Amino acid sequence: MKSPARLALTAVPLAFLLALLVAPALRLLAEGGHVSWWEPVQDSYLRWRLAWSTAQAALTCLAALALGLPVAWVLARFEFAGRALVIHALMLPFVVPTLVAAMGVLALLGPHGVISAPLGLDLQGGPWLLIYGNLFFNLCLVVRSATEALGQVSASRVAAARTLGATPWRVFWRVEWPAITPWLMSALCLVFLYCFSGFGLALVLGGQEYATAEVEIYSLVAHELQLAQAGALALWVLGITALVALAYALVERRLATPSRADVVARRAPQGWRQWASVVVALAVLALFCAAPLGAIVWRAAAAGFSAWAVLWAEPTLLALWNSLRFTVLAVALATGLGLAHALAARRSLVMRTLVFLPFVVSPVMVAFGLLLLYPQWTASFELLVCAYALLAYPFVAKSLAAGLDAMPRHLAQAARSLGATPWHVFWRVTLPLLQPALRRGMAFAAATAVGEFAVTLFLSRPEWATLTTLVYDYLGRPGSANRDAALVLACLLMVLALLAFAVIEWSASPAGWRAPKPPSRHTAKELGHA
Repeated sequence: MKSPARLALTAVPLAFLLALLVAPALRLLAEGGHVSWWEPVQDSYLRWRLAWSTAQAALTCLAALALGLPVAWVLARFEFAGRALVIHALMLPFVVPTLVAAMGVLALLGPHGVISAPLGLDLQGGPWLLIYGNLFFNLCLVVRSATEALGQVSASRVAAARTLGATPWRVFWRVEWPAITPWLMSALCLVFLYCFSGFGLALVLGGQEYATAEVEIYSLVAHELQLAQAGALALWVLGITALVALAYALVERRLATPSRADVVARRAPQGWRQWASVVVALAVLALFCAAPLGAIVWRAAAAGFSAWAVLWAEPTLLALWNSLRFTVLAVALATGLGLAHALAARRSLVMRTLVFLPFVVSPVMVAFGLLLLYPQWTASFELLVCAYALLAYPFVAKSLAAGLDAMPRHLAQAARSLGATPWHVFWRVTLPLLQPALRRGMAFAAATAVGEFAVTLFLSRPEWATLTTLVYDYLGRPGSANRDAALVLACLLMVLALLAFAVIEWSASPAGWRAPKPPSRHTAKELGHA
């Protein structure tokens, strides 16, 4: 492509980021400057919100590591029937909307939960429902990253250690652990970022006492109109997320190494101990990653026909229509932006870095900044679609960038040698080969748009209600009938998420050449939940 074309490709996503992210973030900084920078830490109430946000994120990291590492070791070292299905299913929590996950946790462990009710457990009002909800998403991330990391361990070093008489435990700590530590640190940085800046789970599961800083910012803006105080708190949230994102970037640099050829071969489990470890690993995944979704279906099925009648109620049909059209328009815009960004990022390290910006700034921050910067566009259809596209297009850009990196360069060179222009090469060679990566990125973008919650709460008006906001509305109403209706609507959202999941897995294995999957250490970024 000629230079003007490359400049246009770079300018379009940069202008979009500037208008929808950078400028609103600067406006947010200006609003926070109206009060003392230290007010959030001087005020005991706000200090507790920051402390709890940090503590629950750190606790989730520790729990995900303690549970996920043994499970990953089993998946990396043993070959058994159904292993491939389990590996694919690890992607499922990443496409489930956060509000559906919250409903699943309540259906499983809430006041009338499938498990909590028979056991007489009352976890409502405590921190454990939120921690469990965090693990629903993040345990799979740690398992995927650790499984891939263990697959990179040198088999010759492991064999040498065993030849010298090292026990399996010593081999792990002396050989495997040092090799996988950077991968684990990368995954844990992402886990911390997600948990610290998460909104939907904390809003539904945290309660009044255990609400996070993100929920508090929403409350200060939506209910108390304390914009300056909310801005000051947002500055602290942005500062902490920026530091963790910097740590993540530094760790990522250590992972840019070629894959090893002498990987440790998987073997069939031998003896009852190894088979027991496989069963326990699958049980852990089932308990933390599958049980909440199963509880939703169970509770919704038991609700009766009257609850399912909500599916054809007028508010539901309107919310479904809004969700679908927001998603279609946002994905269309995100596809164009993502393609332009990916092509520009082929020759620019800066553009590769900038694609992470929408992941660093949480949807609550984005919505708050847009509310301050464009008050005349508040609750407008156009602003909502653009906000959805902002959160969705990095998935397309990252998937396409990975596809471009893996594409055989000799194909384009051969086409040019035959006289094809750069545009003909792009349309006839590059774009067809990118179709699997494009489908994958669009599926992630669609899953993000369908399940988006925070931006809609900030910027929408009643006629723009989506399925997520309708579920939240039913949850806020008293009575078992409203709770059952929320469960049924959560099932509908889950079906839409499963459709996105099916597209993702289908695009991962088309016939012929395909762009390989991005490394699993990036998976959370591909799925981003807020």
